[in-house]
Amino acid sequence: MIVMGAVVAVASVLAVASVVVLVRRLRQATAKLDEVASRLDTLEDEEPAPATAAPLAAASANALTDHSTGLFSQEYFDVALEARLSAARRHLRPVAVVLIEVVEGLADGSPRAAKPRAVAESISATIREADTACRMTDGRFGLVLEDTPENGAIWTVERIRRHLAGVSTGLTLWAGVACYPAHAFDAGEILTQADSALDAAREWRQDRIEVATSP
Repeated sequence: MIVMGAVVAVASVLAVASVVVLVRRLRQATAKLDEVASRLDTLEDEEPAPATAAPLAAASANALTDHSTGLFSQEYFDVALEARLSAARRHLRPVAVVLIEVVEGLADGSPRAAKPRAVAESISATIREADTACRMTDGRFGLVLEDTPENGAIWTVERIRRHLAGVSTGLTLWAGVACYPAHAFDAGEILTQADSALDAAREWRQDRIEVATSP
């Protein structure tokens, strides 16, 4: 009986101790919740900090867009070309680069740049979602055509020419095409090749698509 009484007494002490520990933990948790609630109230009452991130993001977006056409800018073109070439090397796929210049008034001897918005709309209506269309800083248009060999690039430009002819008159389109890996292996070389092909197309007084020569 004495042993049983001792066991009961010990159990009672342990139960009381457990309750005390639980009460202490509940009080600590309540105190933390009160602290969090107080901080939330303080944040709601504070004036918002100047939103510097939004202007910076907007500035970055502006740098990647040509405002006169809505196409991407040359800064974006340079980055996209490097990315497409890197992917093409990994997956052994072709990439085509096209430089386009469109003028009006060539027939009357006073050629001048065509309205960029009209050219941009014809390009956007023709290319695929996977392709990249940009307005270069010199006013020309640049295309990066993913998984596209030489003949595919020529057909893309021809479709752009036909679309443009259907909505505008008196325009002349010149284009230079260069492809990876047929004509060059890096971004600088492929742009140089496309530019040389465009120079050759300019020698014609009519619509003309020229393809770079093999290295």
